[in-house]
Amino acid sequence: MAAPTAVATSSSTREKPRLSFWQIWNMSFGFLGIQFGFALQNSNMSRIFETMGAKTDEIAFLWLAAPITGLLVQPVIGYLSDRTWSPRWGRRRPFFFVGALLASLALIVMPNVTALWMAAGMLWILDSSINISMEPFRALVGDLLPSQQRTTGFGAQTFFIGVGAIVGSSLPWMFANWFGISNTPEPGHISLSLKYAFYVGGLVFFLAVLWTILRTKEYPPENLAEFEAEKARTAGFANGLKESFEGIFHMPKTMRQLAVVQFFSWFALFSMWIYTTQAVTSHIFHTTDTTSALYNKGGDWVGVCFSVYNGLSAVVALLLPVVARATSRRFTHMLALVMGGVGLISIYFIQDYHYILVSMVGVGIAWASILSVPYAMLAGALPSNKMGYYMGVFNFFIVIPQGVAGLILGPLTKHVFHDQPIFTLVLGGASMIIAGLLTLRVHDADDIRLPAEPEPAESLGYDALPPANPQV
Repeated sequence: MAAPTAVATSSSTREKPRLSFWQIWNMSFGFLGIQFGFALQNSNMSRIFETMGAKTDEIAFLWLAAPITGLLVQPVIGYLSDRTWSPRWGRRRPFFFVGALLASLALIVMPNVTALWMAAGMLWILDSSINISMEPFRALVGDLLPSQQRTTGFGAQTFFIGVGAIVGSSLPWMFANWFGISNTPEPGHISLSLKYAFYVGGLVFFLAVLWTILRTKEYPPENLAEFEAEKARTAGFANGLKESFEGIFHMPKTMRQLAVVQFFSWFALFSMWIYTTQAVTSHIFHTTDTTSALYNKGGDWVGVCFSVYNGLSAVVALLLPVVARATSRRFTHMLALVMGGVGLISIYFIQDYHYILVSMVGVGIAWASILSVPYAMLAGALPSNKMGYYMGVFNFFIVIPQGVAGLILGPLTKHVFHDQPIFTLVLGGASMIIAGLLTLRVHDADDIRLPAEPEPAESLGYDALPPANPQV
């Protein structure tokens, strides 16, 4: 990416220059690789756990590694990246590189685990590494784009997330059906098709993030001396962790309102990621034998379904700014979440597995909105010099619902739903609909359709925000 034509800074008093299509493309391209990693993790970890001997009610608990690492890693990485600057590497790009290298290695190791504890440990490492790369990507949009382009910037990220997930989720199915590679493993081992999928994912992850690193330029701090003094005063992992958790109690009003929406949205998503394979194989394919061809056919089909909702989200992400301008970002997000909830609930009524693809239409629309609209609304309420920090704190409300899901979904599935995970998906659908309705109470400062309701600067814990740009 060519250097911007005007000097933009982290100051909230200067408007950043608009970026070209290809500049936004390059700064977002790394998400293609990041989503390869997440797609392989989300669509296959429950399958790997079950192959390693986990019981249905244990799977959600094993997923707890992911939210615990996210709770620690995301805000601290955002905090530290706010205080990083190198004339050669920039602010966010050092974290892109380290995270991509570690995640790629973890993807290569994951399909070679031979015990349940190894699979759980590798999930911990993989999720931590992905978060190191992913968190600064969110802040990069706020760093480089003016407010009127942020919906487009997050939409571009969502486009690459969708494209990466189409291929990443479908890779095991592709290797099995297009290339004839075995997808039926020996007991206690990972199938060859799944191994090859993880190997390819590791390579794509690293190369895609490297493209963004090499093709994107970042703006330096406005006053380098003040920046270095502040960095020295607040440096350190422990200080970053302390301030990050304290940030929960000093969130702007918009962020507090969005946090509740995020909780119910992501609780629904984790219900889906953890239990879709078990729900589909038991409720529709009528098998729980992980070594059977029928079970693995169902598992591969779940990957295809996940690729469909991600692929649809890539297209919908390009349309969301248009819908938001015609209505509002609040209404757009509400509508998308309700459609996603209905899609999840509809799986209960399906008997022919092909029709799950129809259910994924609603899920894909919701996923596109979840990955872009809340961040676009949030960015307008944050100061640019704390963009990474608050984006990290905001991600608490992704990992907290995942932790709740990990703790309660197993007992619910076993004791309340009588080992029928299809009802866990129905619960997730209801949670997503609740999230959609709660969106209507969010104050969107950049939305021209809302009356101006500026919060006192002292209540936010930082200097007064710049005037809101009325464009979506």
